[in-house]
Amino acid sequence: MSTVETPGAAGATGTTGTAELLSSVLARAAEEDRAALIGYFPAGFPTVEDGIRAAVAMAEGGCDVLEVGLPHSDPVLDGPVIQTADDIALRGGLRIADVLRTIREVHAATGVPVLCMTYWNPVDRYGPERFAAELAAAGGAGCILPDLPVEESEAWRKAAARHGLATVFVVAPSSRDARLATITAAGSGFVYAASLMGVTGTRESVGAE
Repeated sequence: MSTVETPGAAGATGTTGTAELLSSVLARAAEEDRAALIGYFPAGFPTVEDGIRAAVAMAEGGCDVLEVGLPHSDPVLDGPVIQTADDIALRGGLRIADVLRTIREVHAATGVPVLCMTYWNPVDRYGPERFAAELAAAGGAGCILPDLPVEESEAWRKAAARHGLATVFVVAPSSRDARLATITAAGSGFVYAASLMGVTGTRESVGAE
């Protein structure tokens, strides 16, 4: 739908990602004086097909942007809910190809920008260039990499830029102004601002800071 064939582009597919679509969706929300609603769902939970249906339902229910999680065997930044979902997906035999299929089918069905949220290790092992090319071919808008330091991200950022993908970094509540400036300058799409220290999951309250 929103992928663009570009003769001579890097990668075997000749396809660029949908980072521009992501930017336009966020800009439209700002023009409407509202926050964009961004939903997250782990691929492969409880099965690949069910995960696709759930993500499509989230878009149909009003999400402007979707994040599809790439399950990890050691999700150190996540709480018990996502840990359990990741474990179920991996026990079901989930592979990166299934995550890319999820992104492809959800984007094709809904037209919303879909990002992959993943720890760096699976991307590094798969190959940053290969992952970027295949994510773009699937219609992906970009990648959220919560554990990739900006200082170690140059190879990925170059691959992402070649394939029309946004690179979203995470900032912690403890980040100082200089660090915020570094991260915002290096990233694209948007900045993922963690609201609190600790793992993901529900809270009864969030601190004022």
